[in-house]
Amino acid sequence: MEPTKKQDLLLARSIVVIVEDDPAVRNSLKFSLELEGFDVRTYASGADLLDAHDVCAGSCLVIDQRMPDLSGLDLIAMLRDRLISAPAILITSHPNAWVRKRAAEAHVPIIEKPLLGNALVDRIRQAFSPSNQIHS
Repeated sequence: MEPTKKQDLLLARSIVVIVEDDPAVRNSLKFSLELEGFDVRTYASGADLLDAHDVCAGSCLVIDQRMPDLSGLDLIAMLRDRLISAPAILITSHPNAWVRKRAAEAHVPIIEKPLLGNALVDRIRQAFSPSNQIHS
């Protein structure tokens, strides 16, 4: 789907917050999402994001499930406890039934690694679309 000029303006103000412990994945996501027109902020861990207090109303969270300090779903729960309701997308390889169940209960979509095609970009655009928001 081709973005409209109105969507382009919305995306220009949209912030994607990436939390990913693998520097190669983190940097490639940042690069590719910036090419798509997003403002991107990156963090190497959940603790880094929590310490930064850097999630605003115009943010979409892209969070890795498997990180050394805390899981992506635990990070999302902590953010929700802080009343941060920004839409979140979980990225992970081979999610098990427990992760899928917990993500579904939290209304957090999962995009499986390797991140192929436009699945992640499409979900992020959906999160920023006023008519078709991802539940947070």
